[in-house]
Amino acid sequence: METARPASHASSDSVRVTNPLGSSPFVLTCDHASNFLPAQFGTLGLAAEDLSRHIAWDPGALPVATRMAQALDATLIETRISRLVVDCNRPLDAPDLVPPVSETTAIPGNTGLTEKQRAARVALSWQPFHSAIEHIVEERLARGQETRLVSVHSFTPVYKGYDRPWHIGIIHDEDRRLASPLISALKRLAGITVGVNEPYSPADRVYFTLERHARSRGLPCAMIEIRNDEISGETGQRKWADMLTGIFSNLEPEEARGSRSIAVGKSVQSAS
Repeated sequence: METARPASHASSDSVRVTNPLGSSPFVLTCDHASNFLPAQFGTLGLAAEDLSRHIAWDPGALPVATRMAQALDATLIETRISRLVVDCNRPLDAPDLVPPVSETTAIPGNTGLTEKQRAARVALSWQPFHSAIEHIVEERLARGQETRLVSVHSFTPVYKGYDRPWHIGIIHDEDRRLASPLISALKRLAGITVGVNEPYSPADRVYFTLERHARSRGLPCAMIEIRNDEISGETGQRKWADMLTGIFSNLEPEEARGSRSIAVGKSVQSAS
């Protein structure tokens, strides 16, 4: 688990922006980067081993995103508080914004919260994260810098007893400008099973950060999900970061296509 920070952990510490003036067109976000719980939340009633599981964060996602950002000279914006406190990749009216249950695990410390308690969690983590993205994107657009948003996540190999065969998934909605060439590049790699809107899709309410900051502005965007057993250690993290960096170094969005619906719906799942 992440090294504990002081109990006086402030909202300004709940988000970190690395390389804010990066020259790359890509801005990376890591929405579930940390499993850190500020002292006032205790363990939320969970056992210590639960806090290292995917329910608390996206294991391996941050090291991959960090290495990519360094290699690409990209900006990286990361959360620094566990998704169990508040999920920064959910709208404020989402039932799992403060999840009472994650996968099959009940979260005792998230039950029976008052509106004031929920609002305090939003102010602690959710609002600073989205304000930081908003600031970065607006500054880039103001100076005419091309901007493409990519969020980096990880997923569990097994979810509620169902094996997930994909090594990586690319999530997108009807705007495929970035997703299509990314998917094509990944599918050209030997030994890689690529999920398209798998293991999640926008229908699973996991696309919020990109909807809020990219889609609302017409910016190209895509969401990356890497199976977390692939990036559980430094070797795998380096492998995937370098592989994706190689692709992103030459990745250009496709021309915008006419607006049309695509099949993005699937069974709703509760974690991303």
